[in-house]
Amino acid sequence: MTSRRRFLLAGASLFALSGCSSLHLLEPSQELGKMYVLSPNMPSVANGQRPSWQIAVMGPEASSSLATDRIAIRRGDQMDYYANAQWTDAAPQLLQNLFVRALEKNGVTAASDVAGIHSDYILQSELHTFEARYDHGDGAPTVVVDVTVKVVASRSAAIVATRDFHLEQPAAANSVDAAVAAFSRAVASLLEQVVPWVLEVAHRTR
Repeated sequence: MTSRRRFLLAGASLFALSGCSSLHLLEPSQELGKMYVLSPNMPSVANGQRPSWQIAVMGPEASSSLATDRIAIRRGDQMDYYANAQWTDAAPQLLQNLFVRALEKNGVTAASDVAGIHSDYILQSELHTFEARYDHGDGAPTVVVDVTVKVVASRSAAIVATRDFHLEQPAAANSVDAAVAAFSRAVASLLEQVVPWVLEVAHRTR
């Protein structure tokens, strides 16, 4: 390749990068920026009596667009990601770890792997939506989290209960920091609903 051709290609690449919006999808060659922690409040709903059963929490199933550490956004029917921002882990793994922590805080023996404990139940889930949704132009987004959760009896592999959880939390401003705070509030609400539901299902089916 001639020196002139290399120069022209390099110039074209720089021009293409300079035209990218701050909300455009990160290219693999772009350097990732600020890392954000998903830190919802942990619910405390147990009555003080430690359950005798144990549960293994599987990682949520998710599409490839959600099984990433990028922070998803949506404008109409177009999905994208915040530039120069990422979660500390892929979204399904974040939820898996938070499910385990929330159950453990309420006295349940829980693990993030079926091999970790002799489980009586398995918690399975499917993550459908985990995004900051822009429905009003450049106004503050609304975080939407939608997940289906199943409780499975380990011995019989039978599904004993299934429930869909849908949470929405408006962000206080149009910024990544405000969106992340709304994600934390939405996930806190999710945990506040999932934990007592799991406790009730296990109590009913023992």
